[in-house]
Amino acid sequence: MPDIIPTQSTKLMIFLDIPIDTKIYLFISIVAAISVHEFAHALAADLLGDPTPRSQDRLTLNPLKHLDQTGTILLIVAGLGWGKPVYCDPRKFRGDPRTGLAIVSAAGPASNLLLAYIASLILRLDPGQDLFGLFIWINIRLMLFNLIPLAPLDGYKIAVRLLPYNLASSYSHFAGQPYVLLLLFAWEYVGTFSLINLYMAPITSYIMRLLM
Repeated sequence: MPDIIPTQSTKLMIFLDIPIDTKIYLFISIVAAISVHEFAHALAADLLGDPTPRSQDRLTLNPLKHLDQTGTILLIVAGLGWGKPVYCDPRKFRGDPRTGLAIVSAAGPASNLLLAYIASLILRLDPGQDLFGLFIWINIRLMLFNLIPLAPLDGYKIAVRLLPYNLASSYSHFAGQPYVLLLLFAWEYVGTFSLINLYMAPITSYIMRLLM
């Protein structure tokens, strides 16, 4: 389950006009958000009875176990990163495998919402911690982006597991093709109109107002 964070700017992250300490905090925040996200996938599968993530040493918050080498390099350069997929075996789940896979997929985005909520509590206790606002923003963006119902994102996996079989099959013929997401990214980086931001910006603002 590769989990991706897009920055709001099309500029390369290393050239963003922000202080170096903010760049470092941004990088650390994204790494933490992705690591917790992947850990949540692994934990959900483990709680459902599948030992696969545990056997692959993914039931940990250690970022080194969750970050993909190429994804980390691109994270530093372009602010666009992803983690290693967490593999699970739905045949070992207790209960319905389709429901279990939906729960495992939803656990990642849910963990980022929880991180944003915890950070908002800290920010309320100490309003001077301005960078916590950035951490909240990053986690909300990661959650919303991964809920886009296109492969290989979590939103796609949730959709095909919750839809009736006939609708899921028809839907997967279109949304299950990785090139659809690639086309969306291509549009984001060469176009002047951001479809992703049209979806994420108002929801991000609304959630941040609720939390802060």
